[in-house]
Amino acid sequence: MKKPRPKHSKSKTKVRQGRVLVVTSGKGGVGKTTSTAALGAALTQSGQKVVVVDFDVGLRNLDLVMGAERRVVFDLINVIKGEAKLSQALIRDKRLDTLALLPASQSRDKDSLTEDGVARVIAELRAQFDWVICDSPAGIETGATLAMRHADVAVVVVNPEVSSIRDADRIIGMLDAKTVRAENGQCIDKQLLLTRYDPVRARRGEIMTVENVLEILSIPLLGIIPESGEVLRSSNVGAPVTLGSPASAPAQAYLEAARRLKGEDPVIVTSSDKPRLLQRLFTRRAA
Repeated sequence: MKKPRPKHSKSKTKVRQGRVLVVTSGKGGVGKTTSTAALGAALTQSGQKVVVVDFDVGLRNLDLVMGAERRVVFDLINVIKGEAKLSQALIRDKRLDTLALLPASQSRDKDSLTEDGVARVIAELRAQFDWVICDSPAGIETGATLAMRHADVAVVVVNPEVSSIRDADRIIGMLDAKTVRAENGQCIDKQLLLTRYDPVRARRGEIMTVENVLEILSIPLLGIIPESGEVLRSSNVGAPVTLGSPASAPAQAYLEAARRLKGEDPVIVTSSDKPRLLQRLFTRRAA
């Protein structure tokens, strides 16, 4: 007599649920767009599937840094308004197969962004990518608030100067009040990225020290990007610094920052700071 075959339950397909990261700051010119490109490329280089999204409607610079300006046909606003499918607007990077760009529009204004439209696009991107990195425009208006609206993680980019720190403090308050996670009583993971840092100038008192910045903002330190011409040189040739100048100090700092975003814990090191001090700074948490 034949034994009945065991019934096998149908395997459930795992639904991708990517993390949304916003790269933000109150002040312009601190390195948000170059950091978005560099972190996006670094995460992709570590095996992640990543899309970078330009929310700076009306200006649009992320495509330049990514070297994709001549390939833009449709953009974020076209997708939101139903004028193009998401698949038509996404631009795949020619150097990294699992990196994509969703550009902003140069011919529309920020009022073209709608909360419902952004929510729909972010939901679609979450289902396709491990990381959705939103490049926020400067300031606190519509583009910036919608860029951070659905974020799980925020990278707050600052330069070691008073005006940048003051504006970043305002942005941290917005992250704790105007995001979906905040409205649902959840915390958004906020991390600090200090760009254009020169420890020699900091010792001379010409710029703020890492400790000064952390004492004021009281959020964990993700990384310190040293002052270097390599970032600008790479941007000018249309490449994130981790691809355009991979052996440079900024590239290595972004690669390490990407590892920390993934939950790894490499020690933050600059050319003249003591590792023990930097380890203490990295593990500092908000009171």
